[in-house]
Amino acid sequence: MNSHTRANLTHAAERADLAAALRWTAELGMNEGVANHFSLAVNPDGTRFLINPFARAFETIRASDLLLVDAMDPDTLNRPGAPDPTAWGLHGSIHRRVPHARCVMHVHSIHATVLACLQDARLPPLDQNAAMFFGPRQVVDAGYGGMAFESEGERCAGLLADPRVMAMVMGNHGVLVIGRTVAEAFMRLYYFERAAETYVRALQTGRPLRILSDEVAEKTAREWEDYPSTAEHFLNEIKAMLDARGAGFRD
Repeated sequence: MNSHTRANLTHAAERADLAAALRWTAELGMNEGVANHFSLAVNPDGTRFLINPFARAFETIRASDLLLVDAMDPDTLNRPGAPDPTAWGLHGSIHRRVPHARCVMHVHSIHATVLACLQDARLPPLDQNAAMFFGPRQVVDAGYGGMAFESEGERCAGLLADPRVMAMVMGNHGVLVIGRTVAEAFMRLYYFERAAETYVRALQTGRPLRILSDEVAEKTAREWEDYPSTAEHFLNEIKAMLDARGAGFRD
């Protein structure tokens, strides 16, 4: 058994969670080609993390396919089986600089990306789902500077310093969410895209929008935060559905 094989047998539960989230993101049509990446820190300071491999479709990912890399290792991209350089630039920078961002999910999902292309790219509290991200829980990156190689990744990481941030609308690019677990991050990703779709479709009607008041939006956001175990239940159901299909994501 070589060192690569041994590495891919570690962190089995975390690998299964991340592989399931990748598979279900594809199920929902929220991924793009062989781009986009999810990562999960597996050590206390957050610098060692799992990430999906270079140029692989989300639909095919198994737990053992996930790479285990070290954000503090500058030679990562020079080794066989290196991650996508933009994944390393963005996720590596975040895992180095933002230890509370244990799980990082970045996609170019359609409605969140439409939002990211608007002059005002902030998601307003139009509905209950959007209220989850009210106020400091979201940040907009209005300084897009090109593909997420290391310097751009470092700049983006700097926008996540506030531990209240759940989602970053990456202007002219897509969306990125963070969480303490795969379950928490995936729930945020799912609800952000749902809320963005509702907002975009509401704009398409051309009719006035009924935006929640700041008071009600903040109250609803806190109620979301106190709601019992929604994220874990959601991911458990996803894994159960994948298991029932014999999807092999745990392999």
